[in-house]
Amino acid sequence: MWAMAVVVYMAAAFHRGSLAVASLEATNRFGVGPAALGTFTVLQLLVYAAMQVPTGLLVDRFGPRKTLFMAALLMGTGQVLFAVATSYPLGLIARAVLGFGDAMTFISLLRLTSAYFSARQYSLVVSFTAALGGLGSLASTVPLTALLNSAGWTTTFLITGLVTAGYALVALRLRDTPEGPAPRAEPAKLRTVARSVVHSWQVPGTRLGFWVHFATMQAPAVLSLLWGFPYLVGAHGLSEQAASSVLGVMVIVAVVSGPLIGALIGPRPELRMPLVAGYLVLEVLLWTALLVLPMSAVLLGVVFGLLALGLPLSAIGFSIARDYNPISRVGTASGVVNVGGFLATTIAAFGIGLMLDLTGSFPLALLIPAALMSLGIWRTAVWWRRARAAIFAAEARGESVPVRIRQRRWDSVAVAAS
Repeated sequence: MWAMAVVVYMAAAFHRGSLAVASLEATNRFGVGPAALGTFTVLQLLVYAAMQVPTGLLVDRFGPRKTLFMAALLMGTGQVLFAVATSYPLGLIARAVLGFGDAMTFISLLRLTSAYFSARQYSLVVSFTAALGGLGSLASTVPLTALLNSAGWTTTFLITGLVTAGYALVALRLRDTPEGPAPRAEPAKLRTVARSVVHSWQVPGTRLGFWVHFATMQAPAVLSLLWGFPYLVGAHGLSEQAASSVLGVMVIVAVVSGPLIGALIGPRPELRMPLVAGYLVLEVLLWTALLVLPMSAVLLGVVFGLLALGLPLSAIGFSIARDYNPISRVGTASGVVNVGGFLATTIAAFGIGLMLDLTGSFPLALLIPAALMSLGIWRTAVWWRRARAAIFAAEARGESVPVRIRQRRWDSVAVAAS
């Protein structure tokens, strides 16, 4: 059951990154500039972010089998529309449909995983799941470039769309739980949902998780999803195959490092925030190097590979939110955290396109993610301190708190169930 569901997630990762290596062809096909090109990804990510809380409600109401079926069907339909689209508005509609399907995948898979694996196995299985999703992203680099060059736009996206839509019939064979269909939740009232989101947002640990996700995800995501390929070709003169290979390095690093990071911090939660802090320092140095230094293809592969560590590290935000929220609000808090990285990536993708339209300069365009990076680092530091202070203050008042913080110099939200 898990393997069948993972295939849908791999397809989602493939379709999400498929525009990256096709961005130059999309510019010619739709006759648009960089800002309009960025809108494809911006719209898809906005739909994804907006659907996180509704997807959780849909999974609770109908079960992961039906939501994964709809996810595969929507992604396949969106990609088929994108294959035949020749006008910019139809292309936008296609990416929006694709975004709806993509948004329904991961949360549904997490729900199914929780039903089939024990709590002890859950973290490792989720890390392994994310790694397998990375294989879908890897297929959207060099293999997709080769298929585009040989078969062309329409055939390439038509094949991938039809295969995904066809797999929706396989997803119907899933069982929500080993015993059969999952219990159906009652329809949630809008006021109840809004209250749950507000309460989650008011928890310092949720805010910290949001900003960790915001700060660590946006730079590698905006490169891998859209602008990395044209940046490598346009700013550094790499061939399309070489640029695809550099993006492939990003995916491989994310795939390999994800389970390793999960295995490292699982028994040692005190390492979570020090790892995030170390990455953010490295991220600033690497982004500065991209702005000011000429680089060979090999060096670009190293820089992009190190930046890719932010993708698995962004999952730390979910872990923090889980520890600071009661179990009844963990799903909502996870949705709030997930919005952070996708919101930042959306702003960065659109900002880069707009700056390229205005200046035509990639170094100036890359200042947009740099500004978001600075914002994310600042707010992460603020809420790291406030989250610790909130727990210490509650403990000093003798109140019951959902987590315990080990009081060492480098511990931040190093937590364990109290």
